[in-house]
Amino acid sequence: MHYFISIFFASLFATAVQAETPPAPEVGAQGYLLLDYDSGALLAAANAESRLEPASLTKIMTAYAVFSELAAGNIALDDQVLISEKAWRTGGSKMFIEVGNLISVEDLLKGMIIQSGNDASVALAEHVAGSEESFAGLMNQHAERLGMSQSNFTNATGLPDPDHYTTPSDIARVTAAMIREFPAYYRWYSQPEFSWHGINQFNRNKLLGRGVGVDGVKTGHTQAAGYCLVSSAKRDGQRLIAVVMGTKSDAARVADSLALLNYGFRFFETHHLYPGGEPLEWLRVWSGDPPTVAVGPATNVAATIPRGDFDQLSAQLEPITELSAPIVAGQQVGEIVLMLHGKEINRQPAVALAAVDRGGLLRQAVDSVLKLF
Repeated sequence: MHYFISIFFASLFATAVQAETPPAPEVGAQGYLLLDYDSGALLAAANAESRLEPASLTKIMTAYAVFSELAAGNIALDDQVLISEKAWRTGGSKMFIEVGNLISVEDLLKGMIIQSGNDASVALAEHVAGSEESFAGLMNQHAERLGMSQSNFTNATGLPDPDHYTTPSDIARVTAAMIREFPAYYRWYSQPEFSWHGINQFNRNKLLGRGVGVDGVKTGHTQAAGYCLVSSAKRDGQRLIAVVMGTKSDAARVADSLALLNYGFRFFETHHLYPGGEPLEWLRVWSGDPPTVAVGPATNVAATIPRGDFDQLSAQLEPITELSAPIVAGQQVGEIVLMLHGKEINRQPAVALAAVDRGGLLRQAVDSVLKLF
């Protein structure tokens, strides 16, 4: 059996490394988590699956939905949006748009992302879906597709509503998807300030420009939700995402986020090992034409491990007992067994990287005989 380095997933990774690293710092957030962006490894968490009010963290999902419409070609950055009275009257943080103005989608996105404008969020929602209520339905469709099973959105702003909620785990999921799928738009989250209508407002993420590698993402606050912050930082090729929800002050959300990020970067390292679609082994396919198939992971492989443990990380491919043609490209044909210090940590699917047709009668006859031996 051939051995190769591979990835391991969050749920069992945390258990595997508890004895290898110091415990995560204690923070005062009502719910929090720290994960590695590339591997999905969960490095610290408390109440990560608890339903909490997201406040303006909601706008991460709002932005994701708008970015998706841009990518699909349904709207454009230079679209001129007519500002409604509802958008203008929306309370809370503002971009300070006015009724009847025509403002580009790009400027509204910057007003929402950098200035946390509730008015900009509603204007974007109305432009995309006709109404904020319809847009919330689109947000929930994206949430379901992303696996955000504990989330429900009723508006584009995060203003309080008893049926509007998410979890630290779910908000981290959409954050990672947004960074991965829309890197050209993600850069706006690191922009320190934005001016509109003669009013200059600074990005509320106070970890930006602190020399700690943070380049996003979003703050949130209401009296019920407390002070929230999703932060993402990249150091030496490793990106971490920290989510803190329900802290008691702006200073607390900054301190909690920085403590989590520093912990992750100090005690863990991420290795980018194999690109998705690259073969790791070739397996025999009975009655196949050709008689073998390339097998590998469907997506990029990365591994986050305790610092200094790289030589203890290994994996082996366990094929399905018998592969017979036909094989469809992308079909699971085995499992990659993941090990740290020689102990199994987790398994992930191994897929066929090409299709294999059924061979002719001669091939089938020869393989039928060979299988007897």
